[in-house]
Amino acid sequence: MVFGGDSHLTVEISSVKSHYRNLLVWQKAIALVTQVYVVTRTFPREELYGLSSQIRRAAVSVPSNIAEGQARLTPGEFRQFLGFARGSLAELDTQLIVAENLGYITNTGPLFEQLAEVGRMLSGLLSSLTTEN
Repeated sequence: MVFGGDSHLTVEISSVKSHYRNLLVWQKAIALVTQVYVVTRTFPREELYGLSSQIRRAAVSVPSNIAEGQARLTPGEFRQFLGFARGSLAELDTQLIVAENLGYITNTGPLFEQLAEVGRMLSGLLSSLTTEN
């Protein structure tokens, strides 16, 4: 399981082999997806298949890649999928900035804080897997 504080992350390597649902970073990423869906409900109808869809896909990709990577057979594969999750998180960040600039979302502070927290946790887990294995 991943335990996170503001500036320190510790990974128990034995739990990396357990179920992905036990990973705090996966749980936080799921919460981020839920919040993204709530926020994008208010987007203009013409964005349903545009920016709204892209934002939702990028958000869903983060916990999906964490789960898929954890289910793989080797730590190297897990690291690779954590890298994919980080890429999707950067994509989501970019798309949310575009949505904010277009006036589709306001009061983005909490959403960007969630995004940053997931990013820190992903980086910490990735770093721990790289140094431990």
